[in-house]
Amino acid sequence: MRLGVNAALVHDRIVEGDVAVEGGLIEGVGLSPAGRTGLAVPGFIDVQINGFDGVDFTTADADDYTRVAGCLASTGVTTFQPTLITLPVPDYFGALGRLRSTSITNARILGMHLEGPFLSPVRSGAHDPRNTLSPDPKLTRRFLDAGPVTYMTIAPELPGALDLIEMLVAEGVTVALGHTDADAPTANAAFDRGARSVTHIFGAQRPWRHRDPGISGAALVRDDVFITAIVDGVHLAPEAVKLAANAAGVRFVLITDAISAAGRPDGRYLLGDRTVILDHGACRLENGTLAGSVLTMDQAVRNMIDLGFDPLRAVAAATSAPAELVRRPDLGSLEPGTAADVCVLDDSYQVIRTIVGGIESFAL
Repeated sequence: MRLGVNAALVHDRIVEGDVAVEGGLIEGVGLSPAGRTGLAVPGFIDVQINGFDGVDFTTADADDYTRVAGCLASTGVTTFQPTLITLPVPDYFGALGRLRSTSITNARILGMHLEGPFLSPVRSGAHDPRNTLSPDPKLTRRFLDAGPVTYMTIAPELPGALDLIEMLVAEGVTVALGHTDADAPTANAAFDRGARSVTHIFGAQRPWRHRDPGISGAALVRDDVFITAIVDGVHLAPEAVKLAANAAGVRFVLITDAISAAGRPDGRYLLGDRTVILDHGACRLENGTLAGSVLTMDQAVRNMIDLGFDPLRAVAAATSAPAELVRRPDLGSLEPGTAADVCVLDDSYQVIRTIVGGIESFAL
């Protein structure tokens, strides 16, 4: 099947010509004759999203996942990783069990991101600090047995955290550091043990200082650590985005951290067991603490472009970078033989078509 596009983003260059898909895979790029319009890019990947359109993944069932995937398709997302904040322990098992029994066709679900409960109570952010726990290998094993845990955020300064990181890495789980008061030496020890990324850079973590750079300083100067960021114009000042993106280079990963309020009007919504107020684009607890976002991935890409980044660089932060972070070489690329997950953009970088596994999931 030809897509009818006039160009495609392949690695870091534009290839003129059409794209063909067959059997759920990219069959060819740069084909003649080219289509009339549209730039094909890899489908967007969101490794941190808590919910969308009234759905919170803490309580989501298969129908909810299908509905969310349909909403995300309109934003170019073909792969996402549902995320659970710090919750009462029984809530994790229910959510993991429901995800394990869920099968959808209009998006790929990487597995579950547990953003808790092994986080610092002094850097809990919007999470309820009463739900935070010290790292517990036996409880972690129960989580892994309950459902598809693919990613976990941990505070490395907690007792037993470094050993737990090694355990998770051995199980194939991507480990991120976040909601942490760790200093730079502790962060580096965790990265040396296999932690691979930082969760929402600069947010809910020890602040950077010139003699105490903390986790952000440690991560930004390493070439083996990915930096995830919420580029919504609320969580980070433009200078902070530029600092992180310029330092991280190809390791810079866009996330939405969207909650159930995304796609909905102002009002009160749930984030796990927390009530969040959406008001004029910002999600906050009643005490004013930021609590996720209503950002979409296509808007995050456009926000990077508006900050002066090359459009191809912005697209890479939503495609090839997250694919490399989660070690999925079959995703985030339009090389022949990779998954036929495609987002087609117009000249304004608006999404006009989304394809998952060679099957159209959205079109204007």
